[in-house]
Amino acid sequence: MSTPTPSTIALITGGSRGLGRNAALHLAGQGTDVILTWRSREDEALAAVREIEAMGRRAVALQLDTARTGGFAAFADAVRHALATRWQRQHFDYLVNNAGSGVHASFADTTEAQFDELVAVHLRGPFFLTQALLPLIADGGRILNVSSGLARFALPGYAAYASMKGGIEVLTRYLAKELGARRISVNTIAPGAIETDFGGGAVRDNAQLNQAIASQTALGRVGLPDDIGAAVAALLSPGTGWINAQRVEVSGGQLI
Repeated sequence: MSTPTPSTIALITGGSRGLGRNAALHLAGQGTDVILTWRSREDEALAAVREIEAMGRRAVALQLDTARTGGFAAFADAVRHALATRWQRQHFDYLVNNAGSGVHASFADTTEAQFDELVAVHLRGPFFLTQALLPLIADGGRILNVSSGLARFALPGYAAYASMKGGIEVLTRYLAKELGARRISVNTIAPGAIETDFGGGAVRDNAQLNQAIASQTALGRVGLPDDIGAAVAALLSPGTGWINAQRVEVSGGQLI
């Protein structure tokens, strides 16, 4: 009688809400267990854990502020402890650097404080968090960094935010090069405009903005969270391991 294949485990930053939560649910739906992080809303994180467990998968929620690198060593220890106690494992399989926040300000009006916070959350955080977690990522695992369609097309008000995402896309290629010896593939997923509460929910709640974006998108509508969650799950499915160092835009063909 053959031994059952152990389940895969994904660690998703910002997995308690928004696109991160949607990705966690899609991954759970294809048989992956989840470690998700939350920054300030533990209730949302625990609700996500319960939903994943109701699907028959195991899940753990850990607190993390991706802008505060000083907490990364303790977070890695918490992940190590969760792996040992919940899974009797030393490694997880997939890291999804998803946590983020947005700033909408013209180039002329962007402050240093806004810029520095974006650097901390979207560039320095993923860089050093991935570094701290490297010993816990299984050889042959995957890293998926979340960028944005705004790194390809330019819309006023997002110069600072998009610059960080451009940095993440370059980092993705360097990680793919340096981690190739461990058979770890590293890719970027770049969502287009999505109906979520991101940026105050403008794309979701402003009908005029929603219609304008839909008219600029080849498939004729604005993206939905399930569009991104399903794409994350697809990029982390067993058949996509040979995809490496790539930027995959999931925007329905926005501004092409």
